[in-house]
Amino acid sequence: MTSRTATIIDVAAEANVSKSTVSLVLKGSPLIKGETADRVKAAAIKLGYVYNRRAGELRGNSSNAIGVVINDLMNPFFAEILVGIERKLVDAGYVVLMAHTREDVGLQDKVLQSMREQNAAGIMLCPALNTSRAVLKTIQSWGIPLTVFIRNLGPGSYDFAGGDSEHGVFLATTHLLNSGYREVGFLGGQKGVVFTQRLQGYKKALQARGLVFSEDLVFNANPSRVGGYEAMNKLLLKRPRLKAAVCYNDVAAFGALSALGEKGLRAGVDFALMGFDNILDTAHSNPPLSTVDIHPTELGERAAAILLQRIKDPGAKRMVYTAPASLLLRQTA
Repeated sequence: MTSRTATIIDVAAEANVSKSTVSLVLKGSPLIKGETADRVKAAAIKLGYVYNRRAGELRGNSSNAIGVVINDLMNPFFAEILVGIERKLVDAGYVVLMAHTREDVGLQDKVLQSMREQNAAGIMLCPALNTSRAVLKTIQSWGIPLTVFIRNLGPGSYDFAGGDSEHGVFLATTHLLNSGYREVGFLGGQKGVVFTQRLQGYKKALQARGLVFSEDLVFNANPSRVGGYEAMNKLLLKRPRLKAAVCYNDVAAFGALSALGEKGLRAGVDFALMGFDNILDTAHSNPPLSTVDIHPTELGERAAAILLQRIKDPGAKRMVYTAPASLLLRQTA
């Protein structure tokens, strides 16, 4: 007499749970924990049941992989966001498929399509500049859970996680004004929703002090080291009496520090400078950079947690997480 191979139904009966519960436990889902999960695993071992992950993926039309699409990995901020995302997703039993779009919308469309073809269980998207809102309907039509992070795509019902850009720059600008600087510049950034929010925070801080906003104090540039370097050189040339500035992000601030150093000026002594993001390198720049802290790694974890909740409950109301902004004052301001 040939012994019959144990099935998932046998495991469910042995553990006294539903077939779907067994499936979730064997997939490594975080949704089933504690005694129930232990009971299912013990039943599977007792019966000699072996879970065929690939077959499970085909039956469910999704894999245990989650696609994460990031616009700019050259910026350490996004690398730190990715660390938080990956930590949360891996702990939940998922594999992370990461793609870097380099701010290229065409490339973004291709990698999103590739993730669809991989039957991704979910997608996390930090949109490239100029991304159309149509991408939301496209991914929705695929039936794949989506979380947008850092850059929102305007009004809508999609889940989102990002930092409080407007309030953060408001705090940084207010700090410089309270330190006695009558004029404060704004360095870096040039387009996009996050730039608009941060510039709005700068304007509100001026308005709160009864000061008039001037375009002459805004030095647009690519939010990179090179962009920050070029923007600071423009500021020093056109407004040599200006002695304080808020930078669009920490990376631009690093470039600004280099420009100051070349002119024999030291941030915190000759010029007050604020960054934004609080990436790890800010604590070790020369001098250590004062910045707006939005806890990048934690923000990544929170964004991933939203996607996991969406996978668990597809019909839930829209979920939004806004990372609170706080000042982290070091030597530059």
